[in-house]
Amino acid sequence: MLKLSVREIIAKIETEEPFHAVAEDYSFTLKIDSYTYYICGAIHDGHQFRKALWKKCLHSEYDRWYEEDPATKQMIQDHPIVIAGCDSRFEYDLNRAPDHAIYEDAWGKKLWKTPLSSEEKNHSLEKHHNFYKVVHALISKVESKYGAAIVYDLHSYNWRRWDREVPVVNLGTTNINNDLYSSFIESWCTTLSTIVLPNFIKTSAAINDTFQGNGYFLKYITEHFKNTLVLATEFSKIYCHELEYIMYPEVIHAIQEGLKKRLPEHAKTFYNQFIG
Repeated sequence: MLKLSVREIIAKIETEEPFHAVAEDYSFTLKIDSYTYYICGAIHDGHQFRKALWKKCLHSEYDRWYEEDPATKQMIQDHPIVIAGCDSRFEYDLNRAPDHAIYEDAWGKKLWKTPLSSEEKNHSLEKHHNFYKVVHALISKVESKYGAAIVYDLHSYNWRRWDREVPVVNLGTTNINNDLYSSFIESWCTTLSTIVLPNFIKTSAAINDTFQGNGYFLKYITEHFKNTLVLATEFSKIYCHELEYIMYPEVIHAIQEGLKKRLPEHAKTFYNQFIG
């Protein structure tokens, strides 16, 4: 893996050079094995939290992990294009617009002992800005090469905080063109429900049940690229014990294996209808 500046990453994208890289400030990674028509993202996978903010933060390391999306990068790492965040959403949230990317409070709890300075905020927002510069270059390249693209925007959510039965997988679709893409939404939901999981977990999938797909990553791409479909896909945290801080590697592996075949097959269907 290379350590590259944003300018160097974009230059490689523009010349369609395959590469594996981490941003020079270690804020995100991008792997491109080949320039195909589908992209995978795990923007909340990151857990890094810069040391200069530790003493100011009221949330514990566990509090932050609880709201992050651990292991989501691993679930999609087999695919040819994968972009993933390295930093915790508690420093800046890549799934929020810049004006709201730095939390004042998080899930009902005040985040900072003392307010962050403008310098501290700008340090984080620069990383947010650079990430989206690369996203823009990447989607531009794929759209220009194929005429359209599909992005699998992978997240997770805490199912134990719900007081009702919730799906193992939720698709959020309120901010995409449902009239145009309904068949791909339905087929993605159906194929996800066929993933076989261990530990007697019954896989279920639903659309707009727990979340509706209001994230900035989806909105940014949808607003700027009219021929790109973004599928916000959230796995409930059945792959860990969110209260005991324990990961279940056998479940993570099963999700990874389940996506290994299903995801490119679904993307190929999209390609054949909208691109091929």
